[in-house]
This record gives sequence, C-alpha cells and structure tokens, in this order.
Amino acid sequence: MIRFLRPLGRSVTYTRWLHLSMPVAVYGIWLFIDMEKPYVPFIALLLIGLIPAVRLAEGIQVQLLVVPKERGRHDATVSAAPSASWAERGRTVMWLEIRLALALVTMAISAWLPIVAYELVSASMGHGTSDLPVLRDAAPHWWWSALAPLPVLLMLCCVAPLGELDAAIARRLLGPSKEERLTALEERTERLLERNRIAREIHDSIGHALTVAVVQAGAARAAGDPAFTARALAAIEETGRAALDDLERVLLVLRESGGPVGQRPTLDEADRLLESARASGAKVDSELSGPLALVPGPVSREGYRILQEALTNVLRHSGPVPVRVRIAVLGERLELDVTNPLAGSMTRTQGGSGLRGIRERAALLGGEARSGPQEGEWRVRVRLPLDGLR
Repeated sequence: MIRFLRPLGRSVTYTRWLHLSMPVAVYGIWLFIDMEKPYVPFIALLLIGLIPAVRLAEGIQVQLLVVPKERGRHDATVSAAPSASWAERGRTVMWLEIRLALALVTMAISAWLPIVAYELVSASMGHGTSDLPVLRDAAPHWWWSALAPLPVLLMLCCVAPLGELDAAIARRLLGPSKEERLTALEERTERLLERNRIAREIHDSIGHALTVAVVQAGAARAAGDPAFTARALAAIEETGRAALDDLERVLLVLRESGGPVGQRPTLDEADRLLESARASGAKVDSELSGPLALVPGPVSREGYRILQEALTNVLRHSGPVPVRVRIAVLGERLELDVTNPLAGSMTRTQGGSGLRGIRERAALLGGEARSGPQEGEWRVRVRLPLDGLR
C-alpha cells in the first residue's frame, strides 16, 4: 500500500493531473454550445494537429507539467519544436486525440469517485435518495460513511498511473525525431571537441610559457652573469605576456560559446616561438619555406600549436640544446619537422600528453604525426594536408 501511495507525495503527480485536466475545459465549452455532437472536438483536432506550431505548444506544456526534470536538457525525451514533416504532424494529431480521451477518463474518475464518497456519507445519515443503484433501495447503515474514504483513495491511486501513461505516450509521440536526435548528438560532440581543444590550448600555451620561464630562471641562476640574468628576465617577461594573450583568447572562447577563432596565433607568428626558444638558451636553426601565409586557417593554427608543443618538449626534457626546425609548404601538404639531440630525450619515448596532443591535432586534420629516436636524434615529424581546407 505504501508503494502505491508514495507517488502522492511527488509534485509531478499533480502537475500531470493538471495537464490531463486542461483539455476538458475546452471540451466542456463545446458541450455547452452543442451537447448533441460530442464528437466534433475530436474531428477538429484532426485539423489542428496539422499546424506545425501546435507540436511546439504541446511539447512546451509536456516539458513544463509532465516531465519537468527534462526541461532545458539536451537529451530531453520530449521535443519542443514545430512539426518539420508530415510524419511529425501525424504523430501530433494522434497525441491530441489520445490526450483528449485520457482527459475525459481522468475527469470522469476525478468527478465520479468523490460523488460516490458523498453519496455514501449522505445515505448513511438517511438524507435524500441516492442515485447509486446499490444505495437507492437499501436501508441506510451507519458503516456506509466508513467506506466513504475508499472512493477518494481510489481516485488518488488512479491519478499517478494515468500521469505515467500520459508521460509515456508523450515521449512516444512528441519525442525527438531521428534528425533531431542526430542534431543533438552532433551538438554534444561539438561541445566535447571544443572543450578538448580549449584544454589543449591551455596546456600548450601555458605549459610552453612555464617551461621557458623555468629553463630561463635555472640558466640565469647557474650563469651568475648580471647581463645574462637581465636577458633571461626579459625573455621570461615576453613569454609570460604572450601566454597571457593566449589565455585571454581561450577565456574569450569560454565566455562566448561558438565565438570566432580567427584571433588564435598562426604559423605567420612562428618567429615568436623560435625567438622564445632562443631566449631560453637553445640554439635554433630554422628553415621556413613556401607560402605560409596562404595555408588554410585551421591548418595554420594547429600547426602553430604543434610547433609550440614540440619546442616545449625539447626545453622540458632536454634543456637548451641545439634544435632544427623545418616548416615547408609542399604542394598540397604542410610539413613540420623538429629535431634535437637525443640526450635527455629518452623519457619521451613512451609518449605523454604533449606528444598525444600533437597526434590528435594532426589526426583531426586528416594528417599524421610521428615522433621518436632516429640516428641519435629525437625527431617530431608532422604532415598535414591542405586540400579540402582552402
């Protein structure tokens, strides 16, 4: 019994009851106009359900009253959108017809069972003549009043199952279509990809700046040269400001979802990374060839981050060692190579978040990235296609 009464303590039971009762008001107005044609509202719903906006209105009502916990969720089981096809119009018509039928059943139970309770109390006291066949010709008994709560309790127990049935039918007939589910899945995937991209942005930019600062500070302390210390502090300051600019761009993306990414650094600004590495004490031999300015935006931006991560790995794992950087546009692909002496780099042979990020960036653009020891050197080699992204 407690299991059956538990739904009576939930607010959604009564909001569903309200939702089931609402169509009866319109139906009652029609009966007041013409009681001899009670079927007319059902015929009218066949035409009303074909209006696209009706599905939107019904979906909003269901989300508010029947499944309130799903309101505003991307995975809501009831769609709040206009009809986009004839199939959705047909399901909307079915929903309106079934909703009106359920409403009539609900109101019949809600009205008739309390009347039965009243008749039991009235008949037990010998007042009036009951319209109930069982009580009409029977002598009054005091214990009939003790049975009066049962119809009311039965009514309350019927309300919750009717509400559950209302919700189940709504999910079936007003649920999102395959196209809407696919769109929602794509939007969710885009949000996850954007979060991963932002995480990589923070890792690459801030990680690079911190690595340069640590290397510079350590070199300045070991050198004991005021002039070198001044240069190191200047390099730390410049790298820190660049990192703050990158962080501001990332925060702008977080504040303005879907905002433009055109302000992110590209390979046109590769010199900034190379100078930052040189300021850390590394001897950088760079070779940039080809029309880098014509590289498509997505490739150029990701190429910049790949170069940044590769240089950061060199400084982090090998310190200020000689580095060869080659960036070239050859035909329909961008090639990027970063090579440094193998000493101190063996710790990277098992990969890490940095190298994994490089591979992920390359894979997203349809390219490939390889890293590992080669002829006594550690080499990061990336190939990114340009065709299809212009």
